[in-house]
Amino acid sequence: MDGLGGIQHPELKKTELEIARHDHLDALASRSECGFHHPVDIGITPGSGPAHLGIFGYDPTEYEIGRGLLDSLGVDFEFQKNDLAARGNFATSNSDGIITDRRAGRIASDASAKLCRLLDGVEIDGVKVFVLPVKEHRFAVVFRPIKDGIKLAGALSDSDPQKEGLKNLPVKALVADAGFAASVANKFIAYADEKLADAHPANSVLLRGFANMIDIPPFTDVFGMRALCIAIYPMYKGLSRLVGMDVAKGCDTIISEFETLKKNYAGYDFFFIHIKNTDSAGEDGDFSRKVKAIEDVDLCIPGLLELNPDVLVVTGDHSTPCAMKSHSWHPVPLMIYSKNARYNPDIKRFTEREFIKGTLGQIPAQSIMTLAMSSAQKLAKFGA
Repeated sequence: MDGLGGIQHPELKKTELEIARHDHLDALASRSECGFHHPVDIGITPGSGPAHLGIFGYDPTEYEIGRGLLDSLGVDFEFQKNDLAARGNFATSNSDGIITDRRAGRIASDASAKLCRLLDGVEIDGVKVFVLPVKEHRFAVVFRPIKDGIKLAGALSDSDPQKEGLKNLPVKALVADAGFAASVANKFIAYADEKLADAHPANSVLLRGFANMIDIPPFTDVFGMRALCIAIYPMYKGLSRLVGMDVAKGCDTIISEFETLKKNYAGYDFFFIHIKNTDSAGEDGDFSRKVKAIEDVDLCIPGLLELNPDVLVVTGDHSTPCAMKSHSWHPVPLMIYSKNARYNPDIKRFTEREFIKGTLGQIPAQSIMTLAMSSAQKLAKFGA
């Protein structure tokens, strides 16, 4: 559950997990190893990319991945080695260029797709620009050299100021050879803002997460398991493709995700089921909506357990407290259920407060896969 962890509501004095009714997860918690994980390190607020890499068993500080690459892979774009990608938001700005809404009211995906078609295909200084709809207000931009000798380095700063009340920032080169790429990116932003001048509410664009393709060891090689990603949101499909997982198609609701799990259960060893609703509600500060998302997942747990998995891990990639409306540094609730679990039966609920009593304590996210593999008895003894 993306953005799972929370902090106390200022009036209710409880977290989203403490308010939500999740009887099935509660029952599992009393028979599971419970605790928390730190996605990157203690006190560090992670982005979604590194946070998921940690869960998948990779060192997120070794493999730095820009969101643009993940979003473009997530919408099945055929990324080439010389391409440069960025993640985009359609946003609302006033006549002075001040950003008043970074998400343009979370415009509908079909409206966003029309705007992408308006901007797609422009050529800037020997670079073709692909503008790809992702979901709601989000899109991906891929810059592709169409003339020999052009290099587009991904070491660029974001134009997105990350909060309202500020202007779009100029993209800057972070290394000497990224100056040309920065120039192309800034020219595209100016072009897009001009084309969108009469659009409402999406009359400007914000870019962040510039990235080139990276090399990363395939998940199948690292863990010896055939893996399937089940997700609705393109970015998480892109991340899964990057590490070599297969990606299921046709999911558009939480229920359909768990139905897809059942249909594919015999063909894979590992499943990554991603729930976006918890995170988007957290970022919007919508406490009741995040509570409902948690409860919706809980209703799917009995059907999942009927499949008799060797190991079931329930966690998030990071915490997104509604009270903060953003990712946070707080450790993420983690539960590992298996027949080999060493558990504390005094844990009665799937909540942050109860998990303080758990047998896992606080661990780095990278250890989750090791514990899951051990719980499934898939790891050999170390040493004589």
